[in-house]
Amino acid sequence: MRYFIELAYNGTPFFGWQRQPNEITVQEVLENTLSTILKTQIEIVGCGRTDTGVHAKQFFAHFDYHYLLSDNDFNRLVYKLNSLLPKEIVVCKIFPVAEEIHARFSAVERTYSYYVITEKNPFSFPYTYRFFEKLDIELMNSAASFLLGEQDFTTFSKLHSNVNNNFCNVKVAFWEQQNEQFIFKITSNRFLRNMVRSIVGSLLFVGKGKMSVDDFQNILQQKNRNKARVSAPAHALFLEEVKYEFMK
Repeated sequence: MRYFIELAYNGTPFFGWQRQPNEITVQEVLENTLSTILKTQIEIVGCGRTDTGVHAKQFFAHFDYHYLLSDNDFNRLVYKLNSLLPKEIVVCKIFPVAEEIHARFSAVERTYSYYVITEKNPFSFPYTYRFFEKLDIELMNSAASFLLGEQDFTTFSKLHSNVNNNFCNVKVAFWEQQNEQFIFKITSNRFLRNMVRSIVGSLLFVGKGKMSVDDFQNILQQKNRNKARVSAPAHALFLEEVKYEFMK
């Protein structure tokens, strides 16, 4: 039987989602905890991979288990997991899915948000990027409009990633302002490693007047990672939502 786990996590103490040698990751902690409770080795497949320090307000993963679980089993399992997992990880629910449903490959949309703040705030600094220059949201949104549609995002991809191609279909990309806070939202069918943080880093250059909107369009079209500006820090990036056809 195949089961889905919906969870959320604060990525601060972890080296991303995916297992790594000699580093603590969300996947490793969750796999080890679930294996202990079910008394068998469990392998978990996530809906994607978040980088070191990146957070997830909604994340899905699947695992295969040879026993059929009841509703009461799900409730007990969620309770036990949350009792044993560190405070930075919470399991929201567990539910059965068809064998062919895959946490990563069955996902049709993912939405990320990046949070930037331009004024000192003692309550938001762990999860927002403190930016010390004024930002022009109209210029940033003009540049962000060139991200829409299906195209090659090599410019904003981490080099030497193990993927077949760098094409993504971006459906939403815009900035919104809430007082001194600027929030960038982007939705796509898939994301490349470091893609959102790289895009944000370049858009901030546009916002502070150090790069024109045309320049942003040009570096996107050049498909050259060296043309992008420095990536924005990881601690202000959140995976907000993951969508599946079977869950509509």
